[in-house]
Amino acid sequence: MKLRVVLVGPPGAGKGTQAQFLSEQFDIVQVSTGDIFRANVGNGTTLGLEAKKYMDAGELVPDSVTIAMVRDRLAEADVRHGFLLDGFPRNAEQAAALDTLLGELDTELDAVLEMQVDNDEIIRRLAGRRTCHGCGQIWHVDYDPTQVEGTCDACGGELYQREDDQPGTIRRRLEVYDEQTAPLVRYYSERALLVPLDATGDVEDVTARAIEALKRATS
Repeated sequence: MKLRVVLVGPPGAGKGTQAQFLSEQFDIVQVSTGDIFRANVGNGTTLGLEAKKYMDAGELVPDSVTIAMVRDRLAEADVRHGFLLDGFPRNAEQAAALDTLLGELDTELDAVLEMQVDNDEIIRRLAGRRTCHGCGQIWHVDYDPTQVEGTCDACGGELYQREDDQPGTIRRRLEVYDEQTAPLVRYYSERALLVPLDATGDVEDVTARAIEALKRATS
């Protein structure tokens, strides 16, 4: 099944996990902007070097650089039979740029899957994460606890809570997400591409709902 999908959702919604499962289910390429950035920077491409200047200065990479990276990735051969785009677009301006880019590639989106999770649930998911100082393994106080509280099962290292996983920081991240994404959701809703997905519950249940939703939306 040839499918071109954008995946959107707040931090902690499980986008990375679902992107992997859905790309396998529909036999399409998972295109993560994080992977695109790492590949360009790691390979020292012209765009990667340009992006690194901003990243090293602690500044946001301009849309023009991000869009150019996405354009190059979507022009590669393995994406011609479908893709799941995770991490882009992040706002309505980027969405319009993506439409232009896909037009240049003589293709278009089939659906935009919006993973919906209550903010309180997201805070529970993220604030419960603990990271090991030693090996970097991530645990969760409720969903994946260690045998000894505060100690990593993998290496015995001390666990800590990252600043990004502090409840106050999470709430601010969600506020920023809502501000940026409301116009994006409206943009795709007006184009009849938006597919809402209840992303609460077990991972397997969310995957099953996502598969069914995408099949209905593209049938």
